[in-house]
Amino acid sequence: MALLAKETLGQDPMKGVAVVFRAKRADRVKIVVWDGTGLVMYWKRLDSSGFKWPPEVAGMMRMNAAQLSALLAGMDWTRMHAPRIPQPKALA
Repeated sequence: MALLAKETLGQDPMKGVAVVFRAKRADRVKIVVWDGTGLVMYWKRLDSSGFKWPPEVAGMMRMNAAQLSALLAGMDWTRMHAPRIPQPKALA
């Protein structure tokens, strides 16, 4: 899978990129990542629903670490937003 990612997608898990492969039904996922000592493959399946996937752009789906974490927890990552910092009110 790491070789497939490198040759087909141009993404190298050995350089810190987590490569995520999804099943056709979108209820299973495999992740290949370098942990500093070797390649690790994680596998997860959701029992009652499917993962909520980002749109595909140029044959790939890109996510940041927080979105991937939410996806793996079975959450709708599209509802995750950065916290808003309240702006100080102007004095009149």
